[in-house]
Amino acid sequence: MSSNEARAAVEAVWRSESARIVGALARYTGDFPLAEDLAQEALAEAIVSWSVNGIPLEPAGWLLTAGRRRAIDTFRRRSAQDEKYALLARNLVHEEPGVDTLFNPDAIDDDVLALMFISCHPVMSKEARLALTLRVVGGMGSDEIAKAFLVPLPTIQARITRAKKTLAAAHIPFAVPEPHEIPERLGSVLHVVYLIFTEGSFASSGDSWMRTELVGEAQRLARVLVRLAPEPEVYGLLALMELTAARFPARLDPDGNPVLLADQDRRRWDQSAIRRGRAALARAVSAAQGLGTYGLQASIAECHAIARTTEDTDWQRIVVLYEALGRLTRSPVVELNRAVAVAMASGPAAGLKLVDSLAARGELEGSQLLPSVKGEMLTRLGRHAEAEEALKLALGRTTNAAERTALERKIAQLGKK
Repeated sequence: MSSNEARAAVEAVWRSESARIVGALARYTGDFPLAEDLAQEALAEAIVSWSVNGIPLEPAGWLLTAGRRRAIDTFRRRSAQDEKYALLARNLVHEEPGVDTLFNPDAIDDDVLALMFISCHPVMSKEARLALTLRVVGGMGSDEIAKAFLVPLPTIQARITRAKKTLAAAHIPFAVPEPHEIPERLGSVLHVVYLIFTEGSFASSGDSWMRTELVGEAQRLARVLVRLAPEPEVYGLLALMELTAARFPARLDPDGNPVLLADQDRRRWDQSAIRRGRAALARAVSAAQGLGTYGLQASIAECHAIARTTEDTDWQRIVVLYEALGRLTRSPVVELNRAVAVAMASGPAAGLKLVDSLAARGELEGSQLLPSVKGEMLTRLGRHAEAEEALKLALGRTTNAAERTALERKIAQLGKK
């Protein structure tokens, strides 16, 4: 096996198992920043070893064993200076043979939850919490996180480094927080789960339009959070995921190319997921505050889920929901989505006016989203030359192969008109 093949195999395992690997090592060592470092060292060792010996039968277990060996070495080096580390080293070495305490099936959910809450600890800035949790829980690369945040790659790398140093200096224990500590940290955790789901739904890079392993992990974490903290916004996020993921069976054609909402075969939508999503949405309404940001997005997704066709969709209600969401978030992406809804409710000219207003303010500069939406609206208006120019700009900005293919197809169709 070549080193490139070994690297691809390691990345695949890390993508699906990173949270459990880091969480298990953190539970084992009691030191989260150290656990993440040990996991990264194990990944580097795996690239070399697997290229020579092939992929082991249990690759995640191999990485955990490698991380444990490195933990033992680390604690032995520290033991001369710190009695606590000496005790940990002895415990690591003298465990009962054949018993793998890293993979304790009863501790898996707690490991991942503890990992999420420590990554979202208020001792760090909000930006650092999000970046670190996406890195160690979502298994996302720094470049993917930068894309999700719409910031330069060095900025994300610096945030992750500072976050780990902050946690190490604060000596934060690795554990699920006490009930009274959960509310102040829940918002950041929900935001992280939302970003993981979003990256899985619309992959920022790579060859695939979606990354189903991230979608599944985000949904799993949301269900765990509902059990841990059954608050309205937790239900709102779960509802949003269920209602959005219900459309996924129709989002790709047989060749793996994206299928836009208007062109999807709605008979393929997952009706069970829609029912689960609507049930969660019903529990997301807070008597005191109404719907929060995730509940509002779930309500928008519900409008799509219950409509028989694009034309039957209640676009006026969606416009109102986006207006309410915009007042809560002040997000240019929300404004852009509202422009799309306005275009569907009142015509493309009305939507294009809003898009041009966003562009004039310099919003979403460098993102493919705005020129892609603008190209669609210009196409509907019959302004094909301008539409082609906008779509070419979007094509130059996208880093996802499937999205590039979709844009190239649209540009080719415009060229025939």
